[in-house]
Amino acid sequence: MSDVSARVADSTGNWVDTLAPPWARPYLRLSRFDRPIGSWLLLMPCWWSAALASAMAHDVSRLPLTIILFFVGAFAMRGAGCAWNDITDRDLDARVERTRSRPLPSGQLSTKQALAFMVAQALIGLVVLLQFNRFAVATGIASLLIVAIYPFMKRITWWPQVFLGLAFSWGALMGFAVTFGRIDVTALVLYAGAITWVIGYDTIYAHQDAEDDALIGVKSTARLFGAHTHQALILFYGLAVMLIGVALASSDARWPAWLGLAAFAAHLASQIVRLRIDDPALCLRLFKSNKKAGLLLLAGLLADAVMRAA
Repeated sequence: MSDVSARVADSTGNWVDTLAPPWARPYLRLSRFDRPIGSWLLLMPCWWSAALASAMAHDVSRLPLTIILFFVGAFAMRGAGCAWNDITDRDLDARVERTRSRPLPSGQLSTKQALAFMVAQALIGLVVLLQFNRFAVATGIASLLIVAIYPFMKRITWWPQVFLGLAFSWGALMGFAVTFGRIDVTALVLYAGAITWVIGYDTIYAHQDAEDDALIGVKSTARLFGAHTHQALILFYGLAVMLIGVALASSDARWPAWLGLAAFAAHLASQIVRLRIDDPALCLRLFKSNKKAGLLLLAGLLADAVMRAA
């Protein structure tokens, strides 16, 4: 199989395809290092909570190190999660145009090779996790149950995006666990806001595969909402902004955080206005743009943390 034909269908011309050693490319593709947007979206709630907790503690001395550790941990655990997802979905992926070129269904890697690489990445995540207090370690380990069951949800419920939200938003709890050694109401409300954000953006993402999913019987909120997707996004994105706002209010956030939330809300609104569910390329672009939305909120939270620690 040529390297061109081995590329994943919706990812070409990236650093994995052009710079990585040929032997490493299937492993890097398995863990989505050729498409890092998922790792960034997993990271955003981690960074939000770290910044907000530091602001509440009026202490940013440990924030830079926490940001770096969360970065490494998010990319490692996203990679391990993708490997697990592809192992469980290898038969389904072979039946979908966009995913049949992934390393497992295309034969670039064996299941044993994928499992070994998954374990290696999980161990990196464990090393990162062990840098924190015991409560944070236990909180991080608890997320593995959700990660383990998520790939199976699309087979049994129309709401797999909820389970993805539970997993991808877990970082909203971790910043508080690391900073305070506990999870309080503010953390739980931030977690809820992040979950509704994930449901929204992953619904947009799932519209890329709606037709194939219907043929093979895979469920999603994209198929559930269908022509009513815009209204559903207004609901879920609106809830995300409202719940994150409640978390800010409960933490006595200052104006930079509110400015960041306003920019975040404006970005989400623009996604809803621009969305056409019958345009897969646009759905992918809008999905990826949530990295920018998350960074806008993060900028406000970081400024608030620095202001309160001064």
